Amino acid sequence: MTSTLSVIILTYNERLHLRRCIENIRPLATEIFVVDCHSTDGTQAIARSLGATVVEHDWPGNQAEQLNWALVHLPLSGDWILRLDADEYLTDVLKNELASRLDMLLAEVSGVTFRLTRVFMGKRLRFGNPTIRLLRLWRKGKASCETRVMDEHMQVTEGRIVDFRGDFCDHNLNDLVWWTQKHLNYAQREVAILTDTATHDAEVGLSINASVKRRMKSRYAKLPLFWRAFAYFLYRYFFRLGFLDGKAGFLWAVLQGFWYRTFVDALLYENELRQKGRETEP
Repeated sequence: MTSTLSVIILTYNERLHLRRCIENIRPLATEIFVVDCHSTDGTQAIARSLGATVVEHDWPGNQAEQLNWALVHLPLSGDWILRLDADEYLTDVLKNELASRLDMLLAEVSGVTFRLTRVFMGKRLRFGNPTIRLLRLWRKGKASCETRVMDEHMQVTEGRIVDFRGDFCDHNLNDLVWWTQKHLNYAQREVAILTDTATHDAEVGLSINASVKRRMKSRYAKLPLFWRAFAYFLYRYFFRLGFLDGKAGFLWAVLQGFWYRTFVDALLYENELRQKGRETEP
């Protein structure tokens, strides 16, 4: 019996990416659902023209809640569910693997992880980054998304997880100004997690991001502010061979490995100064 595949794509003004995403996965998909938050750039028209079903839903505040809403309310008929962001696509190796291996998975397997590859400034980055595997494929009814402030992940409710060899690409086509603004927002959320303001998030059901937790307990967290960002850049660019990715690798190491981490530290330092100011007030 051939397994069927339902695909979920969450969107808001994704005209730049959506056609590529849908055309990439359409040969493997039984059905494609685009859950859209009232886009105004023609995203919905593109999705419908490519045979996807568009469902509008108000933004609940984070991607995890939007995805969990979709899992509960969409008429998903596939044996397996695949989640993609609009700026992502599967490599040919992974698509061939899905076509050949999905039917062969044992019933006890509930989820499949894929390796993440980043494309930055038009170049596929092969060095300078740790290996990241994400659960993006699961049996219907066997997984849900953790509700987190950022970097939400799927978790299976039962069964075991296997790894596929192929990877999927995160390849955003927006410019560096957009990328910078996005990471400024990320930095503010991360600082909220690392400071007392995270208490409110916990009260409303948002848990601390696992990668941030690891940093809080890691050697990195014990290093002095600002110096640790520079050390991280050196580690990524030299020890993890980021320089082999050329100009794109250099910019990625500087912007994502040094600038972003420095800005997080700057916000933490600013927060510390404000706290000291409150303590010294008469």
